Amino acid sequence: MNQATRLLSTYTADVSGVCSALYELGGLTVMHDASGCNSTYNTHDEPRWYDRPSMVYISALKEIDAIMGADDKLIGDIVAAARQLQPRFIAIAGSPIPMLIGTDFTAVALEIENQCGIPTLGLATNGMHEYLSGISMAFTALARRFCRPAQPASGSGRPLVNILGATPLDFSVTGNIEALHEAFRQRGYEINSCWAMNSDLDQLANAGAAQVNAVISSAGLALAQWLQEQYGTPYLVGVPWGRLGAAAYFDALRQALHDGSSACFYSGLSGQGSGKQGLIIGEAVTAASLKAALLLQGGWSRIQTACPFRDYASLLGPDDIALEDEKQIRQLMEEADVIIADPIYRRFFKNGKQRQFVDWPHEAYSGRIYRRQIPVCIEEHLDLWQKGWLKEK
Repeated sequence: MNQATRLLSTYTADVSGVCSALYELGGLTVMHDASGCNSTYNTHDEPRWYDRPSMVYISALKEIDAIMGADDKLIGDIVAAARQLQPRFIAIAGSPIPMLIGTDFTAVALEIENQCGIPTLGLATNGMHEYLSGISMAFTALARRFCRPAQPASGSGRPLVNILGATPLDFSVTGNIEALHEAFRQRGYEINSCWAMNSDLDQLANAGAAQVNAVISSAGLALAQWLQEQYGTPYLVGVPWGRLGAAAYFDALRQALHDGSSACFYSGLSGQGSGKQGLIIGEAVTAASLKAALLLQGGWSRIQTACPFRDYASLLGPDDIALEDEKQIRQLMEEADVIIADPIYRRFFKNGKQRQFVDWPHEAYSGRIYRRQIPVCIEEHLDLWQKGWLKEK
């Protein structure tokens, strides 16, 4: 019961993570569910829904279908839709009901592909895990199916980089991904592919041509490891938040290119001297990268990253923590001078003379509610955001 939430919300589910990962790639994505998951996804989890069309559908699973199985109806409906829409691929992802009745997504996908000839991915999500696992599952399945043998690099001669783990669930559509692309270009890199925003399926299929991979969220780690196994491509975990953070990040990226090693750029950083005690709550890679950027600026005795996803605790530093329950969150917040987290965590916050709460909205947590407040933090943009919350204090 300690892990039950009383005041807080839940993060976006794995099935929505699949839809977010595949949204821009020209595929037909089907949620196998009654109806609820689709409305939650398109109204709260998907900011691109209103200005960029995508083929995301629901299977409209009925109670009698769940009782009797009726996989033939599901297969027939998807095949009929695919013949009409002619997508590049088909992906079918699950929700709690298919999990309970034991739907075999691999077999369903194979039958659909045999009938219509379109590559089909069966993704056994169940709506009970967080969005990161769904994104990771979709990325690796896509890579296994579509990535081509590495081709000789051509064009500008600049190093090619794949950006892995880019979805609006972690970065929204407020400009962070565009600023990230510009940061790479200014330092002489060429974006080979971005998994999966602002890139098409053909660009993703050519991922093996890159010389290095940039893992900007936990959802990109499994894909980076697969690409390393297949093509020998090294990867760097982290996000270049802030000017000093970006300097350290790109130094580490050059090192990865030079010696072919893979690492987290923020590992080993810690606070020095006297200053504030900070707490950052969020996804492991983005939060730990923000911690690194702030520590490099100075003025902090310690910053602790708290990650709500225990499956990705390996991406945290030795002083950081994977959250277990609300009691633990409350205790950590009471010990910090500055708390940086999604505004929903304010429910635990009690004002004090030495304590400040900084809103850092997370689309995968609070949805569209605070989207306009999501800051751009790449390089110098972090300084502008900091000026705002320091002035507020």
